[in-house]
Amino acid sequence: MTKIEWDRIPIVISFAETVRMVETYGFVGSQGITVLEGQRLVPRNRPSDTVFLFMHPATTLNLLPMPTALADSGLHVMCCGSRYAKNDSALIMEKVVYDLGQYVRHAREVLGYRKVVLVGWSGGGSLSLFYQAQAEAPTITHTPAGDPYDLTTANLQPADGVIFIAAHLSRAETLTEWLDPSLRNELDPDDRDLELDIYNAQCPAQPPYSADFVKKFRAAQVARNRRITANVQAMLEKLKKKNDGEMERGFVVHRTNCDVRWLDPAVDPNGRKPGWCFLGDPRIANSAPAGIARYTSLRSWLSQWSIDNTNARGVVNAARITKTPVLQIVNEADDAVPATHNPAIRAALATPDKEYVEIKGATHYFLGQPAELAQCIGAVADWSQRKSLLQA
Repeated sequence: MTKIEWDRIPIVISFAETVRMVETYGFVGSQGITVLEGQRLVPRNRPSDTVFLFMHPATTLNLLPMPTALADSGLHVMCCGSRYAKNDSALIMEKVVYDLGQYVRHAREVLGYRKVVLVGWSGGGSLSLFYQAQAEAPTITHTPAGDPYDLTTANLQPADGVIFIAAHLSRAETLTEWLDPSLRNELDPDDRDLELDIYNAQCPAQPPYSADFVKKFRAAQVARNRRITANVQAMLEKLKKKNDGEMERGFVVHRTNCDVRWLDPAVDPNGRKPGWCFLGDPRIANSAPAGIARYTSLRSWLSQWSIDNTNARGVVNAARITKTPVLQIVNEADDAVPATHNPAIRAALATPDKEYVEIKGATHYFLGQPAELAQCIGAVADWSQRKSLLQA
């Protein structure tokens, strides 16, 4: 297929917002102004009244294969960075939802698009569900730490459609399934329980793992998430009682890419290869600086990573989407998203207008997979046209 020529056009959105505490270094937020930066990928000489809007809570997506492939096919794309782009250590999911709302409004009221389709890739999937649930029927007035942040008065505009692609249940649930349960002391990553230390050659349990071991492993992961949450809540309460101006603290979460799935392909099977994950060798990713949740603040932990406290759980928000057409695209060999996650979203979606497409052999990023990527783009275009979201 001939690629369409297109241009990258910067997007800058700014709005006044009073904050009690600056969350990211630099101008943004510190002077009473929040600034968002993104990019439009606009095909030349191909006007459209539909835009496909990508956003991830913690990173930028403008160089990834799917957005650029959509532009190559002649579709208009917006890649939107949150206020926490490439630094999620203080990220508050409720504020990211607000940021996404600014882009949706900008697309319609400033850029003139009539139809806005949210495309939630990876961590953007649960964000898109969270946003659409709050846009259809807003309920949130505070963050999980109890700080006021009112989405009921934010006038979030619902998107016209949602595409959930290579996406997981939520950041909190995914982290929990990747937390290394062998770690016994959060301040000492070398203090580990050998019986749960699957990356240690001396671990008694070896793949293929028994169902009893997997159950024990998963329970220990949940318990670790809850121990961290309890520590966070206790520290926030301590700071509140001190009342000396200190509001927040950062901390390190060690060993956050440990999953029996990576070593045993029979656990939640899909087409992924064993001994590998989307970050490479999982043994290295487990302690590498880029591991998810490696650096976090107290408030961010509760909003973003706590399995019991986050408002961004995909199943909860999918059940609150009642009107919007939703397309789920599952990459069958996804080496990041667990195979159990998309069926759970599919079952939870309350909208009657939902479709489910599986792309055989596709990995998380479609790396070296032009045929699978083309199948994905074709599914998006076909669905969008049938739902009157895109002119044929």
